[in-house]
Amino acid sequence: MGQEWRNRLEFFDQYVMNEIPIRLIRLSDMKLVGRNEVRTHFRPSVPQRAYGNIPYHPTHTVRYAILSHRWQQGEPSYTEMRSGSARGPGYEKLKKFCENARARAFEFAWSDTCCIDERSSAELDESIRSMFRWYRNSDLCIIHLAQSETIADIMDDEWMERGWTLQELLAPRKIKLFNKHWAPMTGHINDKSELTKETGVMKTLGRATGIPLSDVWNFEPGPVRVDERMTWAARRKTTRAEDVAYSLMGLFNVSIQVAYGEGGDRAFGRLVEAIMQTGDPSVFNWTGEAADYHPSSVIPRSPQNFADRTLRLPSGWSTAHWGRGLLAMTMTSLGLRVPLVLFPLNVNSFTPSTNGGHLMTVECPLCPSIQMTFVGQLNHNETYQFALGIVNYTLGSCDVPRIRGKSVAFILQRSRDNTLSLPNTVYLPKAKDFVGLKAISPPQHEYYPWRKASRTGLVEITFPNMPSDSIFYVSPEYLEVVYL
Repeated sequence: MGQEWRNRLEFFDQYVMNEIPIRLIRLSDMKLVGRNEVRTHFRPSVPQRAYGNIPYHPTHTVRYAILSHRWQQGEPSYTEMRSGSARGPGYEKLKKFCENARARAFEFAWSDTCCIDERSSAELDESIRSMFRWYRNSDLCIIHLAQSETIADIMDDEWMERGWTLQELLAPRKIKLFNKHWAPMTGHINDKSELTKETGVMKTLGRATGIPLSDVWNFEPGPVRVDERMTWAARRKTTRAEDVAYSLMGLFNVSIQVAYGEGGDRAFGRLVEAIMQTGDPSVFNWTGEAADYHPSSVIPRSPQNFADRTLRLPSGWSTAHWGRGLLAMTMTSLGLRVPLVLFPLNVNSFTPSTNGGHLMTVECPLCPSIQMTFVGQLNHNETYQFALGIVNYTLGSCDVPRIRGKSVAFILQRSRDNTLSLPNTVYLPKAKDFVGLKAISPPQHEYYPWRKASRTGLVEITFPNMPSDSIFYVSPEYLEVVYL
């Protein structure tokens, strides 16, 4: 056995044991088999030598079909499949799926109803975290639309409204749509092929899901365009509240621990925190109420916060487009620690708002043409400061901030800390009690940390007489670490 073949076999073994489902349905006898049996079945098919210039990949050898569907009553469970007692309409659906997979020369298939032993928390955790990858690595995803007979019916099919089916549409490279009678909905072998990009079914999928056709056809996972991708999930529903977050891990290529019972808002908050670690500021582009359990004011409650955003970020706006510009975000007990470029804001006017709070008009004294109006939440007994916190800046080689002609920022506010103004709270140390200590007089005013102005989202700033894609440099003194 040559070294090249040994390397190829090791690559194959690692792939089977880590990148495909824990178990599959063997279509010849409808039995559940584990990865070891799948490996034994396909290992003799690993080629001993490369063919031409095409590098070997285990997906060329390990082929399985995967099912995407809307769950119904009576779905066959893992235990029923193992005991041979599976019956009912759910099992009939499974058999139809397997029949169609066999007709397309598949020997193995996977369904989420019966291939996961949900009695094992470890297996359930691995399955949920790996689900996107399992759909991605399938050779064909068979999608059963139980409420559709024609392509036009797709618009109202419940499959389009479920949380888990979003990744089941985007992850696979090949899909085949079947209607409620298990009849193919197109004449194509692969409804995601180059030939189908502009077909009626693809355009209908785009309209039904609100997802651009380019993403439906060729989606690449990752923590980018976070605000836009969150809107795809905003109107979708899940039976378990936590699944709103868990079903999105694969789309953003992040992983969080599965913990049913924690609540949907906490699960979604952990998902957003994982996305924030990658540094793309589009995660900030949402409006509405922040999560009330979290110390940070920039953790949204659900994908719906992103659907309600008022700012539409242009393609390529992200700091990643400029290189070395991803924000250094770290979650702490004080909130999200993030460096921003701060420009002060002066309040020109404020009046009570009909929706509560105060309608405020502010102006930047450093660039008076920058003015904006927003609804702020103020306490009449407090004194406030306001600022713009620019998020899509980049740092040059000398750590000097570079600002774009068209920038994006938070509106920040902080209130004066009056507790230090109380009598007998501030003392000047006496020289005789200390050696070498450099004490100073207290500042005239102290302020609490900066916070995002309540219910506001990102705002767009256009600096005068500058092309939107140009940059200018500002002093590092404007760069400040804040806790949001």
